[in-house]
Amino acid sequence: MKRLHKLLNLIKKKAFFKKKVKLSSGRISNYYIDARLITLDSEGLWLITKTIFSFIKKNKITCVGGPTLGADPIIGALLLYSKMRGYKLKGFIVRKERKSHGMKRLIEGEFPDKKDKVLIIDDVVTTGNSLLKVIEILKRKGIKIFGCCCIVDRQEGAQELLEKKKIPLFSIFTLSDLK
Repeated sequence: MKRLHKLLNLIKKKAFFKKKVKLSSGRISNYYIDARLITLDSEGLWLITKTIFSFIKKNKITCVGGPTLGADPIIGALLLYSKMRGYKLKGFIVRKERKSHGMKRLIEGEFPDKKDKVLIIDDVVTTGNSLLKVIEILKRKGIKIFGCCCIVDRQEGAQELLEKKKIPLFSIFTLSDLK
């Protein structure tokens, strides 16, 4: 639990702001969590990676992916850490929109197959709409999702939205933990 305590303190110190902001969902909030200040910090990313990797190994997850930009550093770190531990893990990132040039991909990295146990990752979730976009893309391809994982759940509907889709949300922390 020492790791979680350190991570929580780091988030409170570097990434939790009590100020009025407009969120990507369009909602106005009195709090802002800038998780990139943690996922792009060596100590923060190390603590997040070790925490999520323990969950991945325990649940025999074979593939991780999520929406860009929040998931990018976490997925990269998990892929490297899993390799260092001799654990096979695939990873992918879903763009906000399909590229208009090159290979014109919406998904970058190794797309999961139907045998994979997939965990969708994001840094902070509010309504769950970013996760839902990823889930819908995968489900159209016949991919089953084990669950979703985030650093902080803002407790503004994501868990309920995902429950309706029968997909659990595993959060390291909630907004309540930060207050």
